[in-house]
Amino acid sequence: MKTRQEFEERQKWTANQIREAGYPLTDEEAARIEVADFGLGEIDHFGIQLITYVNTERVCSKDIVMKPWQICPEHLHPNEGAELGKEETFRCRKGLVYLYVQGSPTQSPSHRLRPEDEGRVSVFHEIVLKPGDQYTIMPNNLHWFQAGNEGCIVTEFSTRSTDGSDVFTDKAIIRAPKIPTS
Repeated sequence: MKTRQEFEERQKWTANQIREAGYPLTDEEAARIEVADFGLGEIDHFGIQLITYVNTERVCSKDIVMKPWQICPEHLHPNEGAELGKEETFRCRKGLVYLYVQGSPTQSPSHRLRPEDEGRVSVFHEIVLKPGDQYTIMPNNLHWFQAGNEGCIVTEFSTRSTDGSDVFTDKAIIRAPKIPTS
């Protein structure tokens, strides 16, 4: 994000998307919406907007809102010592989500990667999630996902979220880039 105004506009847009989909969202929650461009400065290509509702030592729940064709970069949730990494279930609420996981590459996948994205992702087994569909990703499994042409809302149910320990394929990624102050 380049400016604080852009960050706040994206927060408002995200809150509106959630509310227009019929999900209640308090003003306090709207103020906590995260806007992540992963330090790449290409929020409309590589980026997500999300609100975490609960994140305890055992469980986490969040909504991820994405603009059309926006990508959450490839990453995995590693084990931390004796603790397993995050296990997460994605449930599509609105739009389409193209989820890419380890496995046999899908012939004619739906993603919209650019030539300059080569090397930023490495798994191409495609799972298409429509509203009501869900898929569980086990710890230590590479994955990435992209919204379809209408954008999407995905609810994530998982074990404790430790996003700061996610391992990204693209080493240039910063999971929690600094929020602009002005």
